Amino acid sequence: MDTENIMTSTVPDICPELGTEVAISDIDKELHKLWEQDEARTNASLMNLVVYTEKRGGLLENSRIINNLTRENACRAILVEIDREPDPSLRAWITAHCHLSHGAKSVCCEQISFLLTGRVPGRFRNTVFAHLNSDLPLTFWWQGELSDVFTERLASVMDRLIVDSSAWESVHESFSRIHEAVEGNTSLIVQDLAWTRCWHVRSGIAGLFDDVAAMTILGELESVKIRFNKQNRNTALQLLAWLSVQAGWKLTGDFVFATKEGREIKAEMVAEDSGPPLGLVELRSENGVVRIEHQNDSPYLLREIVSGEYHVSSLSPADSECSEELVAVQLSRGGKNSLFLKILPTFLQLIGRECPTCGTSLIGK
Repeated sequence: MDTENIMTSTVPDICPELGTEVAISDIDKELHKLWEQDEARTNASLMNLVVYTEKRGGLLENSRIINNLTRENACRAILVEIDREPDPSLRAWITAHCHLSHGAKSVCCEQISFLLTGRVPGRFRNTVFAHLNSDLPLTFWWQGELSDVFTERLASVMDRLIVDSSAWESVHESFSRIHEAVEGNTSLIVQDLAWTRCWHVRSGIAGLFDDVAAMTILGELESVKIRFNKQNRNTALQLLAWLSVQAGWKLTGDFVFATKEGREIKAEMVAEDSGPPLGLVELRSENGVVRIEHQNDSPYLLREIVSGEYHVSSLSPADSECSEELVAVQLSRGGKNSLFLKILPTFLQLIGRECPTCGTSLIGK
């Protein structure tokens, strides 16, 4: 074992959080031994879950996340951290995350962790492919910016790809690469955590339009205002894309839309330095307003319809801001995510529009 690499590694020589370090060639044998040690353990797996990161120290952080995710999502977890700086090396660990079932037998999910350094694309693919449970679907959680490790060959074995476009510097380029991957694997389901962050807001807005007053306001709508945390601009733009697609608006200028009847609707996007991903969504006409507001740290959204003397309000759940919880939501829901694919072209159009109040220039992103 390379002592120098261990000393500079993001993972210490002895690391109980990741379990037992093993030779790559011995992984299957050591996993078998792991299950033989305790007859009360039951190995549970409904999918392969690969979590990939190029963040230093991400392996330990993701092991803690997997421990929580496996309480409700049985899987074979394969964690990968890549560090391109040192000379080529490869280390591996095995462990099991166990949770009591009905207060008795432990239901456990196995975890294999890899730390790769140096030039990795070929070694990464071969390492991960060799340790997938071939009988189970593959969900791949890619953390951070897409890199050259993401290839069509890698995407070809995925059933579900989870990304977070909020972390991307070049959104157009990254989605173009994913589009190419989807063309080669038409059954691949792509899920963006930026989109998941506005699920309860979208549900809350849709629920308000069961009210006749809200429908009247929508029919006369003049403006949309969205206030958001500047770290979550993609969530805000995806929400605006959803509004326009569902209502049948056409983008005609910089955050200006035209309805089917030819009326103009202006969107005001306001970025803030702090606060929840989406702090306010306001749909306004001459005769009233439909509003959803999320106060800091509140677990609820305040939903309001105001039209003349008519005023109704209600509460609905707020979306989580935690990536781990958002991934858990995606794993529990499943689905084809067809609505996201439907709004994606409009979202990418909005990314390229001038937005003086968005906090960060969107041109070329």
